[in-house]
Amino acid sequence: SVSGLRAALGSGAATNSLEDIEGAGVLLVCGSNTTESHPVIGLKVKRALKNGARLIVVDPRRTEVASLADIWLGLRPGTNVALLNAMMQVILAEGLENKAFIQERTECLEELREHIDLYTPEAVEGVTGVRASDIREAARMYARTDKGMILYGLGVTEHRSGTLGVMALANLALVTGNIGRPGTGICPLRGQNNVQGSCDMGALPYVYPGYRDVDHVEAREALSRAWGRELPAAPGLTEPEMYEAALQGAFKGLYCIGYDPLQTQADVTRVRKAFSLMDFVVVQDLFLTPTADMAHVVLPAACAYEKDGTYTNAERRIRRIRKAVSPPGMALPDWEIVCRLSAALGYPMEYSHPSEIMDEIARVTPSMAGVSYERLEGEGLVWPCPHKGHPGTPILHTDTFTRGKGRFSVVHHLPSYESPDEEYPFVLVTGRRITHYNNGSMTRRCQGLAALFPAEAVEMNSHDAARLGIRDGDPVEVRSRRGSVTVKAWLSGRMQQGMAFMSFHFPDAPANLLTNCGLDEIARTPEYKACAVSISPSSSRDI
Repeated sequence: SVSGLRAALGSGAATNSLEDIEGAGVLLVCGSNTTESHPVIGLKVKRALKNGARLIVVDPRRTEVASLADIWLGLRPGTNVALLNAMMQVILAEGLENKAFIQERTECLEELREHIDLYTPEAVEGVTGVRASDIREAARMYARTDKGMILYGLGVTEHRSGTLGVMALANLALVTGNIGRPGTGICPLRGQNNVQGSCDMGALPYVYPGYRDVDHVEAREALSRAWGRELPAAPGLTEPEMYEAALQGAFKGLYCIGYDPLQTQADVTRVRKAFSLMDFVVVQDLFLTPTADMAHVVLPAACAYEKDGTYTNAERRIRRIRKAVSPPGMALPDWEIVCRLSAALGYPMEYSHPSEIMDEIARVTPSMAGVSYERLEGEGLVWPCPHKGHPGTPILHTDTFTRGKGRFSVVHHLPSYESPDEEYPFVLVTGRRITHYNNGSMTRRCQGLAALFPAEAVEMNSHDAARLGIRDGDPVEVRSRRGSVTVKAWLSGRMQQGMAFMSFHFPDAPANLLTNCGLDEIARTPEYKACAVSISPSSSRDI
């Protein structure tokens, strides 16, 4: 999301408030099982429909939000770019673009126009599996509204062409002028809580806080003065690149905070080998996860209700969290642990309260210069908030884009790293269940949630199951080129033929034993959403 949106708009964040969903005229939801993965936003989508909005859903599965859609584009996994390019082709070919907006506020359309002629709906029908007539209808519906809003999730970004998919969605917003006003825009639905806040603070290997590139001399020098140390001028490694370097013997130590890659990272067998080759691994977490089991040192952390601090949500809104109970045992808030470790390494960090950290953030991050704990009372603030009197900015790009003009991007369809074949005839898509969160280390400990969904199952199409002699609830073996998992079959009615779905919440059914280590070619994010598998009956009784 950050890479794609920055290239198109200059800012790698949601353009609009989430409240704007309810006022949209047309919602384009792409690669998001919204009502399960983001249920609060799913409620806003349902309210928008009650208010008269039309809904287009792009997703391989017929999820609940897809069943609510006026148009469901049930594409093959990994073909987002081809389908979105085809929608763009229809808009330009039929003269549905917003010519005044394009003229005044965008650049590079002519380069895209020549490229996009190759992506007619008829040309991509065989690639995407979506009827040309449905693509045309969706393109016209989105282009003919002046309140078109795009919501997208990990079903866009977790592909080989994930960044290109984000750019293709931005192209649609730019060509129709559906940006910079209430009820419009493009909003990524982030994978975890506070992903936005982490990225804002520079938890990416190529930017410092406020998305200032590490090779930006003035920004780097300003931060060096503030922190009293010379800062790196070259990007660091992404997470998958760290593991690759460890396998090559060039990466020796990892400090892992609130994260369980040995359950949630792609191709976990390869990741486990990388961990085994590191000299020193520190894990800071609430529970002893599979990753913590491999750590040399485990630092016990406080949970959200045991500390003060902030989260920044998907609309860039910074909200306070307040300590309700004391942390158990030796557990400490993350910021205190980091400060103690920093001091032990020779760089004292002396804060008496998280509000002092926020004050420092305001001093060194221009887009948050007006943020303080006092101003976060109530509804919080939406950045950019450049000075103390500024009210925050719920809508970005109202008059100009962060990069000046919005940029159209030429994006090519790239096939997934793995395609079905005779040995592995199914495409496995991984994702989430409404009852559990991420690696499940918290939600599986809740008896009520565990009772609602106690164990993983593989969702598959009933026709595929009948052909293989599999009945609902039968044990099956799901196998890829990297490993196998035995689970029960679930004939859910949501899957198209040739596709299967599993979540990654359960360590006894680790879906990421199966996923491949192929990466997005720009952002280096794993391709969780498409790997080739076989499914066969199993005699196992251990599930």
